Amino acid sequence: MTTTSTARTDGAPVPSAVEFPMDRAAGCPFDPPPGLKAEQEQGPLRKVRLWDGSTPWLVTRYADQRTLLSDPRVSADITRPGYPSQAPVRGASFSFILMDDPEHARQRRMVTAPFTIKRVEAMRPAVQKIVDGLIDTMLAGPPRADLVQAFALPVPSLVICELLGVPYSDHDFFQQNSGTLIRRTADPEVRAAAHDNLIGYLDELMGHKIARPADDLLSGLGTRVGAGELSRREAAEMGVLLLLAGHETTANMIALGTLALLEHPDQLALLRETEDPKVVAGAVEELLRYLNITHTGRRRVALEDIEIAGEVIRAGEGIVVPNDIGNRDPEVFADPDRLDVRRDARRHVAFGFGVHQCVGQPLARLELQVVYSTLYRRIPTLRLDARIEDLPFKHDGSVYGVHELPVAW
Repeated sequence: MTTTSTARTDGAPVPSAVEFPMDRAAGCPFDPPPGLKAEQEQGPLRKVRLWDGSTPWLVTRYADQRTLLSDPRVSADITRPGYPSQAPVRGASFSFILMDDPEHARQRRMVTAPFTIKRVEAMRPAVQKIVDGLIDTMLAGPPRADLVQAFALPVPSLVICELLGVPYSDHDFFQQNSGTLIRRTADPEVRAAAHDNLIGYLDELMGHKIARPADDLLSGLGTRVGAGELSRREAAEMGVLLLLAGHETTANMIALGTLALLEHPDQLALLRETEDPKVVAGAVEELLRYLNITHTGRRRVALEDIEIAGEVIRAGEGIVVPNDIGNRDPEVFADPDRLDVRRDARRHVAFGFGVHQCVGQPLARLELQVVYSTLYRRIPTLRLDARIEDLPFKHDGSVYGVHELPVAW
C-alpha cells in the first residue's frame, strides 16, 4: 500500500508506514502494545497505517507529545480532512473535546465549575460513603465476587449520576450503550445506534431538567439552553460525554489498578499499610502513569507545516499521540516498566496535555484515592480468583481494562 510522501529536514526519505501497533495480547497486560515500545526505540516519529488506509504520524516520545498537544497549529476537530479517526465519522461533531478554540473553550467553561479541585474535594465524604457501602454489601455476601460488577462500575456510576442528575436506576441502559460506543470492533451502524440511544435519553432528560431544574449539572446546562447559549443537541452531547467519561474510564482504572496491585504484592502492601494521604495520592499518579487505559492515543491533524524531531509534519497530515507509551519514556521516568507507588509520577500525560486535557481529572483522582485507600484495608485478604491469563481483557475497546475481575477473600 502506498503512503503519503513527505521529506525530512535532513533530506532523507520518510520511512514507509507500518500498521498502527495496537495488539497488547502478545505482551504484559499492563504494558503498552509491544509494537509501540519498538517504535519508540526506533525513533520519535513514524508513519503508521490506520483502518482506512490513511498514514498519520505516530509520536512516541514524551517531550514531543507534550509539544504537539499544546501547539495551536494542531487541531482536535474530527471533521477536518486528514484527521486520523478511529472509525468512520458520521456528520458533524457536537462534542467540545473534538472542537478547537474558541468554541471548544466556550463550551468547556460551561462544565468546569463542578470539577474544580475545591468543589470535588467537598465530595470526598459522599464518595467515601459510596465506597464503604459497596464494600459492606460485598462483605455481607459470599467471599467472592466479580469486582467489576460489584464495585468498580458502581462507584463512578453512582458518583457521576449524582453529579449530573441522571437516575442511577437507568445505569444498565447507559452502560450497555456506552460499552458499544467505545468498542472499536463494533459495526459502525451499531455504534451509531448506541450513540443515538444515549443522545435521545439525555435529550429527554434535558427536557425534564429545563421544566423542573434541580441542583445538578444537567439542570445547569438546561439553563444555558433556555438562555440560547447552547442548543438541546449540544447540551445532550455534553451529557453523553460526561456520563461516558465519568464512569467508563474510572471503572476500568479501579479494576485494572486492583489487578496490577494484586500482581505486585509488595506495592499493594505499601498502599494498604499507609495512613498518609500523600502516599495514596502518589500511588494514584503512578498507577495512572503505569496503566494508561486510553490506549488508542489522542488524535490530531496539523493545520500548518510543523517541524519537530527532525521531521516535517505537513499541513493536513494526521497525528496520533499514544499517551501510554509517552508515560513509559525512559528519558522521563527511570525504569519506566516498573510499578513503583513511591515514584513521583505527577508529570504523566494520562489525562492528556494542553487545552484539551481531561476536565474531569480532579474527580477521577479523588475517586481513585478513596478506592485505593479503602478497599485493600477493609478487605486485606483480597486475592485474584482466576489465572491472569484467563481474564477477558478489553483489547477491542478504546478504553482498556478487564470485562470481569473474579476476586475472593
